[in-house]
Amino acid sequence: MDDANVTTLRDLLDAFLVHGRTRNFRARTMDSYRAECARFLDWLEARHGVATADRLRRSQLDAWLRHLAEHRTSRGLPLTVKTIRMRIAVLRTFLKYLAVRGYILGSLPDALVAPREPQTLPMSVLTHAQVKKLLGSVRTDTPQGVRDRAILELLYTSGMRAAEIIGLDLADVDLHAGTAKVEGKGGKERVVPIGRSALRWVESYIQGVRPFATIDEPDEQALFISYQGTRLKYSGLRRMVHVHADRLGFDVTVSPHTFRRSCTTELIRGGANMYHVKELLGHESLEMLKPYTKLTIQDLKKTHERTHPRERDEG
Repeated sequence: MDDANVTTLRDLLDAFLVHGRTRNFRARTMDSYRAECARFLDWLEARHGVATADRLRRSQLDAWLRHLAEHRTSRGLPLTVKTIRMRIAVLRTFLKYLAVRGYILGSLPDALVAPREPQTLPMSVLTHAQVKKLLGSVRTDTPQGVRDRAILELLYTSGMRAAEIIGLDLADVDLHAGTAKVEGKGGKERVVPIGRSALRWVESYIQGVRPFATIDEPDEQALFISYQGTRLKYSGLRRMVHVHADRLGFDVTVSPHTFRRSCTTELIRGGANMYHVKELLGHESLEMLKPYTKLTIQDLKKTHERTHPRERDEG
């Protein structure tokens, strides 16, 4: 699309999406950009009657931020800070695209200031013993059991996000090197190591299960296949995790993200370099790991209270 002929914000959004595809962003990433930016444009037209870039003002962006803070879901709940931050980040990327090309003032993207994530201890974390018990409980005498074990092992060893796991293609896994190429947030790629135990199960799945799976499309490249013969979706991944975890009666709710938190916790407890952990998880900065350092301090306090002789003195 020729940007010189673009006039409306919706036309500019189309041009932005074309630009993203030329940079080899995956379709899922572009779908997210399209949906979130369109959500903003719908609101902008309905609330302010603005459809072109030349009429975009900071006051409207400030109103959008208030709208996000005040918005309630169909269940009457506010948006999570994580959701608000995601929507702001997507819109800021679009506005930066417009600013670079002279459609809006360069200061407008900076008006979108995201709320800070609450610095709380990570929830829904399993101990290594609990994860080991969960992994060992998966029956692997069926093809689906081998697939499930491979997925759970990979989640725990790598700390991948759920979207990253289900986004893996066969070509992304290098069994010889013991690594996987992952597309993280914003289309950013990274290479993560696969631990020995996980590698054995992933290899067993790739060589002994997937070639014989019933697949809808012969050229399907997805690593993990659903019961329906298509790329595994998040709903299927979440359901699979619940099936295996619920029967063990853990005192926390286990989701796919639980394995990412548990992986991170164990690495930091084990003294891993924080920068290395950041790179493994695909975080932008060390700021995202602060909740885990707090968890480590709590562990240290408990150990201190239990083992220091002065803590056992009566007076």
